[in-house]
Amino acid sequence: MSDNTASFRDFDEFYAYYLEEHSNRTNRRLHFVGTSLGLLLFVVGIVTFQLWLIPAALVVGYAFAWVGHFFFEQNKPATFKYPWQSYKGDWRMWWETLAGKIPF
Repeated sequence: MSDNTASFRDFDEFYAYYLEEHSNRTNRRLHFVGTSLGLLLFVVGIVTFQLWLIPAALVVGYAFAWVGHFFFEQNKPATFKYPWQSYKGDWRMWWETLAGKIPF
């Protein structure tokens, strides 16, 4: 499915496209690390009332992901065109990696 003409019937169809855009193992690893660090920063920010950590969590998560795309996958992040679906896709990919369904 071409990135320029992509339209998706549902999230599962988008997620298949999302996984194609994350075929490089280093990119997936960077996504996993960035999402994990982002989650940690978010939780610490809430627990300690250091609310500046919440936007920092997003920056850290996206920074790792974008390095993965630009330097290893060598494509544009799906979040540029599909921000909400991409956000959900990242969390699903993170969970499936944690569960051993996607190789780390």
